[in-house]
Amino acid sequence: MPIFCDESGAPATGAMTLAAVAISDEGAAALLARYRAVTGLTGELKGSRIDPIERAYVLELIERFGGEAIISVATPARHPGEDSGALDLKTYSALLADAIGAHLDAAPGPVTALIDDGRYSDTTLARVRDEVERLIDRHDPASRAELRDSRRTAGIQIADILANSAWNVATGTLRSARIAVILEPFIANGVIRMRQVKIP
Repeated sequence: MPIFCDESGAPATGAMTLAAVAISDEGAAALLARYRAVTGLTGELKGSRIDPIERAYVLELIERFGGEAIISVATPARHPGEDSGALDLKTYSALLADAIGAHLDAAPGPVTALIDDGRYSDTTLARVRDEVERLIDRHDPASRAELRDSRRTAGIQIADILANSAWNVATGTLRSARIAVILEPFIANGVIRMRQVKIP
């Protein structure tokens, strides 16, 4: 089972969110193709670039194409003397483990965690990937974790929309009320599950 992961925000912005979307490769590709056909989008699908109607349409398509998402949210406070970069990575790693881990009980076999490769250095991302692989190997030894370019990975673009949506709500942006209304029915029917993560 593929699990596509992307994050939004940072501790310095008031919240970091991470969406882990379980959807087949074929379903993710078909979803993005349908979205492109309807909207005329030619570039990368990004949560920061779409309007509320387009955002709502993405969520409708996630349900139509059989996707399920877990969005983990953290609002960590930086302690005196704490390095901001270290807090960012600690928060990201905790959210990634929480969101992916919450999918595992429902996974019938091995999972493939597909992680956006754009946030940190190659060395840091390799460590993150290895941590995720150890987590999912405990579920099934045939599981694996991979880093992917979001521009070439439909599922990660879908995860970006969800992570960005949750970040808007968590930080109370001007768009947050409308986005909360968009999310509500999908949270109610279980297509999206929200989780709060405490960062020590």
